[in-house]
Order: sequence, then structure tokens, then C-alpha cells
Amino acid sequence: MFFERAASRGGVTRRQVNKALCLVPFLMSASLRGETHDAKSELEFDSSDIALVNSFRWAKQEAMSYVFDGDPVGPWYEAALPGRHAFCMRDTSHQADGAQALGLARYNHNMLRKFAENIAASRDWCSYWEIDRLNRPAPVDYKSDAEFWYNLPANFDVLDACYRMYLWTGDTSYIEDPVFLNFYDRTMTDYIERWQLSPERVMKRTSNIETPPFFRGDPTYEESSRDNLVGIDLLATQYAAYRAYAAIQSIRGNGQAARRSMENAAEMKRLINTTWWNAAGGYFYAFFNKQHQFIGRAGADVLYRDAAEAGPKTASALQTLLATMKTEPVSAVEAKSHYAEILYRYGDAAAARAQILDLTREGRERREYPEVSYSVMGAMTMGLMGVRVEPTQPPAKIAAGRHLAVVVETMPRLTAATGWAELRNLPVQGSVIGVRHEGERSTKLTNQGTKALVWRAVFPGSFAALLVGGKPLKAHAGSAYRGEATSSVEVMVPAGDTVAVRVAS
Repeated sequence: MFFERAASRGGVTRRQVNKALCLVPFLMSASLRGETHDAKSELEFDSSDIALVNSFRWAKQEAMSYVFDGDPVGPWYEAALPGRHAFCMRDTSHQADGAQALGLARYNHNMLRKFAENIAASRDWCSYWEIDRLNRPAPVDYKSDAEFWYNLPANFDVLDACYRMYLWTGDTSYIEDPVFLNFYDRTMTDYIERWQLSPERVMKRTSNIETPPFFRGDPTYEESSRDNLVGIDLLATQYAAYRAYAAIQSIRGNGQAARRSMENAAEMKRLINTTWWNAAGGYFYAFFNKQHQFIGRAGADVLYRDAAEAGPKTASALQTLLATMKTEPVSAVEAKSHYAEILYRYGDAAAARAQILDLTREGRERREYPEVSYSVMGAMTMGLMGVRVEPTQPPAKIAAGRHLAVVVETMPRLTAATGWAELRNLPVQGSVIGVRHEGERSTKLTNQGTKALVWRAVFPGSFAALLVGGKPLKAHAGSAYRGEATSSVEVMVPAGDTVAVRVAS
């Protein structure tokens, strides 16, 4: 359920539907004149783990082969079924982090803004689900403003992705451009109202999904059933959007709107962790159907959006994910492509590494799906290397002023098979950094840019102090997503400098 699939609808797959709808020779080579592959990525990865190095090389080359300039839509990369020459809301949102690591900030911005600018009352505050290289709604998913494909988590996914890209890049247009701001506001008000998605109404909503072949208003990314009123992936994505919107409003000085959005986020998380939690069985439900019955088990959805309460519920969701991985079809790469990032985040580095190696192995079915290569880049950057850009304050405490202080965080997730790993030329906040981990007890960060940055070096385990340049500094005790104890220090890294932090022997 976690991601869109070519699932059967009464014996007809979405691919067959798309083929029937495609009335023009859209993918003929003659129609592709004008596009160029001008983008280059400086991102580099090296490691004692040759298997991971090979995975990185394949994923980087594959991802960059989907990048285009010179088309009417502007700079873009493929984020849809291969060969569609288009990008959809779901895939773009989920590929954006990997694209950012590759240096494709300009492409992310253009694609996300295209979705933002096309939100419209005539489409019940939906945007275009998928946009092609000719800067039009993709014909396979759109007939008119009354008939088009749309999965309801999409607006929330895009909003959250915009905020993440603001954190990664520091590009203030994400929080100042009227086009983006209108999309955020309309999504969190009119869109939620039109589709009955507020925390107090979502469990009472009526089925307003459209008829085949477009299914406008699908309340989940899982497409195997038309019987669902709500999917937990919708709620988890909406939870993330509430938090992102709260942060944006705090930065802009709109304290009341920020507080209200944080309250909605808290209520949505409560709903997920109470109403959607099977206390007797110890698991999250996946769907709420038209008969008002809960069905299925959820794992990846609540973990990907950090919507599960830490402790037994997080552990249960992780076990559900691991069980799903054993039975899920090999071809389900839309789901599998993000498991590595989740597994790294929640502390199962061995399973995450195995997932990356499986997705990138030669001859692997459907590895050409663009989301695979981009997600591998994201998983190796944010998962294996643990690089994240975080605000120095939680959303509720962000001071107004339209400038957000951030910290670059690292946390090694290396296995015994990966003695050391190094990432170079990673773009962050208009600068460039390099990160090298020696096991899980030593990290060096190189500031390759022109301005100082704040680095939070995090390590698994509980330590009173960490050594910064060989000198002990009191460590801050924390916890990772699964409740795992962590220790960290924050240090300033001047431009052009390298700082080393390690656990004392």
C-alpha cells in the first residue's frame, strides 16, 4: 500500500488502462526533439564495501540518465512509469531527496512549482497528478478537469517535499513565492474541506472516489481495491504535511496558523496511534473500508512519516515491514525502493544494505523504474551516511523572521561489511560538504563551501563525552527513531575546514 502499484482493477491493470487511453504516439522518438541531457552530478561515494560502491555507481548513472533540459516544461527528471516522459506528484515527492543529493535542486524546484501552480478550484483543489515534458497534464491520466486520475495523499506529499527541499537548499522561494504559498494554504484548507480529510471528519467521510478509468479521489496510494474510505498512508502523509505547514508558518511569523497546524498534527498522530492501532493484535491497520471495517496491516507507511509512537508500536510496524519484504512480489519496486531508507533510519542497517544490493543488482526485474535509482541515492545519503538537515528548533518554537537556523546532522549506519564509507560533494544549504565514517565510532565532516556551518555529529550508544579534534566534549544524550540511545555534539565547521568527532576508545 505504501506506494502506487500497477494493481488489478476488475482484471484490468493500470498499465492496460493507460495504454487504452493513450490515443497519440506520445513516446515516439520524433516527439522528443529538443530535450538534452546537460546535467552533471559531482556527488561521489567511496567505501571499503565494494558492493555498495558498485550500487552507488549504477544508481547515479541511472538517475542522471533521466534528467532533461530544453523542454517546454523546463528542467525536469523522469518521475513516473519509465518511458512516459513525465513526472507525477507521488514519485517526484519521493525522489526529491535523492535528486537533491545529486545536485538537482533546480529541477526539484521547477517540478514542485509546476504542481503548486496548477492547484485549482475547478479540480476540487487538486493539481495535475502527472505533468509531461510538453508542460501539459499527461494524457494517460487526464481527460478534463472533471475526469482525471488523483490519489489524495498527493497534495500532502508535495507540501512536505517542498519544506524538505527548503531545509536542504535554504532557497527562500519555498517559503516566500506566492505560488508555493497559495498551494500550501489551499491544500491545508480548501482541499482538506472538499475531500473531508480533517482529523475530526476523516473517519466519517463518504466515498467520493470517481468511476473508472480515472478514479479521481483515491484515498490511498494502494490501487488494488475501490472499497477503501481511508488508507493509513493518507493519514501519515497528512500528518507530515501538518508539521511542514506549521514550520513554514512559524518562519513567516504566522504563529496562530502554526499552532493550529501543530494541533492538527498531534490529533492526526493520536488518531493513527489509537483508532488505527489493533491493541489486541499489536499492529496498525492499513485500511478503513466502506463497510466501516479496519483491514490489513501497515508497516512502512507509518515509519516513513514518523507517525508511529516510539516503543512497541514502532517495533511492531518495523516487524510488519520485515514480514512484508519476505512475501511482497519482486516487481513491487515502488514500495521496495524506499525500504532501505526506512530500515537505516530505524536501525536495521544490515537489512537496509541487503535491500540496496537487491534493488541495484544486474538483471533485477524493474530496476529501471526511476524511483529505484533516486531512492537508492536518498537511502545512501540519509540512511547509510545519516546526513540530514534539521531546524535547530521544533516547529512550535521557530522564531519568526523568515530565516531558519539549521544544523547538518550525521549518524553512521555502517555494518560489519562496511568498514568505512565516504560521501563527497554533497550540496547542503548553498554549500558543499563531505562526510567520512569509520565504522560507527568516528566521523569527519569537511566543509567544502564558502561559509561556516553547524554540524551535529551523532553516534549510536550512550557516552558521557565525545572527542572533538581529540579533545573531550560533553555529549548530549538523545534517542533515535526506535528509542535507541544516541550521543551527539554540535560543533562549528569553518569554510574549507575538516573536523573529526569520535567515540573515546
